[in-house]
Amino acid sequence: MSEDLKKYFKESVIKVNRDGSESKISKFLYEGHDYIAVLTEADEIVYYNTHHINSFTENTKQKVDFDIDVPENFKEAENFNDLLKLLKYHWVNINHGHSEGVKGVICEVKDDTVHMVSNEEFVRIPLFHVHYVSYWSKN
Repeated sequence: MSEDLKKYFKESVIKVNRDGSESKISKFLYEGHDYIAVLTEADEIVYYNTHHINSFTENTKQKVDFDIDVPENFKEAENFNDLLKLLKYHWVNINHGHSEGVKGVICEVKDDTVHMVSNEEFVRIPLFHVHYVSYWSKN
């Protein structure tokens, strides 16, 4: 992604991806080297791996404005791998809505995999297959 994207969407409400389980209407928060962060109206912080973003949509006729502020527990890092390390020991959703979606606690992040505990299972997910990670800004 580029700095232009950050300038263009700063404080904007956008739809990331057109349809499907990954599509969310949200407020643009931050752009890292290989991810973006958005905040949904339901106070869910979503970090998208930019390799899996297909489109951005902004309604030009009816501007939508969320009356929400950046949460105190918002995390930002230079890249997606470092971001996942900041989310270590947090309850998160990875690829929620996909057949391979997982809810659980991140316990370790390697260069190429993220390790989670989900119920009574230990799950290893290749980082390339992590489309997005989300967690609730309010607990």
